[in-house]
Amino acid sequence: MSQNLLLSTDSTAALKSSGSRIAVLTAYDYPMARLLEEAGVDWLLVGDSLGMVVLGYPDTTSVTLADMVHHTAAVARGAKNVPIISDLPFRTYDTPEQAVHSALKLTQAGAHAVKLEGGVSKSPHIEAILSQKIPVMGHIGMLPQHIREEGAYRIKGRTDADAERLIEDALALQNAGAFGIVLELIAPETSAKITAALKIPTIGIGSGPSCDGQVLVTHDLTGAFPWFHPKFVTPLASTGEQIREAARAFVSRIHCT
Repeated sequence: MSQNLLLSTDSTAALKSSGSRIAVLTAYDYPMARLLEEAGVDWLLVGDSLGMVVLGYPDTTSVTLADMVHHTAAVARGAKNVPIISDLPFRTYDTPEQAVHSALKLTQAGAHAVKLEGGVSKSPHIEAILSQKIPVMGHIGMLPQHIREEGAYRIKGRTDADAERLIEDALALQNAGAFGIVLELIAPETSAKITAALKIPTIGIGSGPSCDGQVLVTHDLTGAFPWFHPKFVTPLASTGEQIREAARAFVSRIHCT
């Protein structure tokens, strides 16, 4: 693996201590990965959010390991000089042994690291994956793979007890060897406390400005999924509408000839 693609607790802790901010976007295919690399994105995430914005599922729980392998390989063909982090999908890391198997599949497809959801209980899984020299990113707060249990996407960390639990989860993931942690839909004051408590970087999504970096679903950023976008995202383009208009112009041209 090229040195500039290595993700380790030492390298990312140094990045955090330097004050550098980390820009992360999702990619699911070759052209998007290539475009985002050319734009200077720091890390690419092959998120299981592809379940909604690419495959048309209502949530991430239907995404399979085969889906993630397929899309990771496509992204790896498009981006050669930026770290690629791939999500371990729902029910593919129930045990540390299964987590290792799934992580190996993703790295064989071209991922440089994997991400999993959960706190203290996932420490053994992280340690097992790291034993295979595969870097791991954590993910706490709102856990999309648990949406059917939760029933809705709710902000976490609003009470003192919830904030303390999230800080405990974050420290456990750091101690297990995670190189960074995604904080999703966590109250800004709590995400600030978590960020201050850690040596490794936090990457926020809907969790306020105090994180060491931010991640967005690229379809949300670019307006490529115009039927829905989260309240915390302001689209910077309208590619969905542009595609629709281009197609209408084509249809009109053909029908008129």
